Amino acid sequence: MKKSEIYFSIALDDNRIPEAISWRATDAGDKIHFAKAINISLWDRDEAGTMKIDLWTKDMPVDEMKYFYIDTMGAMAQSIATATNDQIMAQKIRALCQELTDHVEQDRLKNDKEGKQ
Repeated sequence: MKKSEIYFSIALDDNRIPEAISWRATDAGDKIHFAKAINISLWDRDEAGTMKIDLWTKDMPVDEMKYFYIDTMGAMAQSIATATNDQIMAQKIRALCQELTDHVEQDRLKNDKEGKQ
C-alpha cells in the first residue's frame, strides 16, 4: 500500500499566535509551501462528527480571510457534486458563495468610499 503524508508547521509568537504557516506533502517532493491560513475538516469515523482546525497568521488581512472562506465553500460545492452527484446542494452552496462575494465587494466599496472622505 502506498502511503502519502502532509506535514504542517506552525511558527508561534510568544503569545502562541501563528506568525507563519508552512506545509509540504510527500507526493509533491521536498518543496515547502507557505500559507496565511489553513482550514482542515475531518470526519471522525468513530465519533461520526466533524473535527476542525482553523489557523491564520496575524498578517492575514480580514478581506483575504473572507475570500478564503468563500473559496473554501466554493471548493466544497464542487466536492459535494463530485462525491454525491447532488447538483442541487452544490448549486445552493455556489449561490451562497456568490451572495457572500457580493456582500464582501459592497462592504469593500463602502469602506473605500468612507476612507476617501
